[in-house]
Amino acid sequence: MKSLIQAQRKLLPDLLEVMQKRHDILKYIRLMQPIGRRSLSTSLGHSERVLRSEVQFLKEQNLVDFSTAGMSLTKEGQQLLVELEEIMKEVSGLRVIEEKLKKKLNLKDVIVVSGDSDIFPWVKKEMGRACVSCIKERLSGENIVAVTGGTTLASVAEMMSPDSKDREILFVPARGGLGERVENQANTICAKMAEKASGDYRLLHVPDVVSVDAYQSIVAEPSIKAVLHLIKSSSMVVHGIGDAKTMAERRKTDEEDMKKIIHSNAVAEAFGYYFNEDGSVVHKVKTIGIHLDDLEGIHDVIAVAGGASKAKAIQAYFKQARDTLLITDEGAAKELVKG
Repeated sequence: MKSLIQAQRKLLPDLLEVMQKRHDILKYIRLMQPIGRRSLSTSLGHSERVLRSEVQFLKEQNLVDFSTAGMSLTKEGQQLLVELEEIMKEVSGLRVIEEKLKKKLNLKDVIVVSGDSDIFPWVKKEMGRACVSCIKERLSGENIVAVTGGTTLASVAEMMSPDSKDREILFVPARGGLGERVENQANTICAKMAEKASGDYRLLHVPDVVSVDAYQSIVAEPSIKAVLHLIKSSSMVVHGIGDAKTMAERRKTDEEDMKKIIHSNAVAEAFGYYFNEDGSVVHKVKTIGIHLDDLEGIHDVIAVAGGASKAKAIQAYFKQARDTLLITDEGAAKELVKG
C-alpha cells in the first residue's frame, strides 16, 4: 500500500489532492449531518462554487443524500469512510506522525485525527468519534467506564452510540463537579454517554475540591462510599488533559495556590495534579474521585486532548503517566513531534 501511494504521489499528485478534499467533505458531513452547503463551505474553507461541484459529484456516486434539512451520508458513504480510514492516514502522513508520537511519549498506542481543534471546533467531534471506537474495541463482558469532564469529553459523549455486541456498560464520573457549565461536568457527560450507549450510570453528587475535614466527612457517607467503590473498580478511564492555569481558574483556586501554580511553571493538569514541563507534580488539590495512583490498577486508560495549544500540557502529563492510549489531533501532534 505504501509503495502504491508513493507512486501515485509522483505520477498523479493531483489525484491524491482531490481524494483528500472529497474525503474531508465526507468526513465533515458525517460529523455534522444534516448540514447545509453554506455551513459546510464556511467550516471547510472552500468556496460555495467549488463545494457545489464536489457535493454534486458525491451525490452522483450515491455517497451523499440531499434533503430539505441538508446533506447526509448514505450507507454507501458511511461504509466508504470506514474503508478509507487507514488509507487516508497513509496519504495524509498521519500514520508517520502517530509512530513518531508513540515513540516520543513512550505510549502503547496513539491515534491522531486530522485538523486542529484550536482552529476548527468540529475536530473535537472527530476525536470524540475516534474515542468511541476505541472504547468499544476495549469493552469486555462487564464494564465500568469512568469519565472526567470538559469540552473534549463532552464531544466524546456526543459521538457515543450503542454497542453492537450489546455488552453491559456502567458509566461513572471519575470525579466530583468543578462548578463549571453543567454540560461540561463529569456527571452530565457520564449520563449522556450512558443514554447514547444504552447503558447505565451512577452519579457522584459532590464538589471536585474539598477541605481535608470535609473530605473525610463526605467519603464516609454510605451513598457516596458506594459510588466511589464503583469508580475505583473501573475497568476503563477516559479523561482529558487540561492547561494548568485554565484548570486552576475553573476550580476557582485561591490566590496563594494560584501563585504557587504560576511560579512553579505548571503547564498541565489531570485528576487534580498540576505538572510542570518536566512532568513533576508541583501542586495537588484534594479531589473526590480517581487519583493518579489509581490508574495503575485500571486495565484501559484513554487520554483525549487536542489543539496545538495543548501540546506542552500533553507532553508534561505523559512524562509522569503512562496511559494505554492517547487520542489527539494533528495540531497538537505536529507541535509535539517538532522537538
